[in-house]
Amino acid sequence: MSLQEVLALPATVNVVTAARALGIGHNKAYELIKAGQFPVRTLNMGSTVRIPTAALWEALGVGSLRQ
Repeated sequence: MSLQEVLALPATVNVVTAARALGIGHNKAYELIKAGQFPVRTLNMGSTVRIPTAALWEALGVGSLRQ
């Protein structure tokens, strides 16, 4: 995922999109979430998991680039 794509993400993203941005597979992402080791804060809404984009930007070190 390019920097421009990462910066253009909506306020929250699904696990597959977050995993793609982090350069890992979605199966690994779900495994890390289940183990409580995903490197980004998650929002659990019933059976749905969303990732705040601002937290994803912070984990990637690009949050300060968005202005």
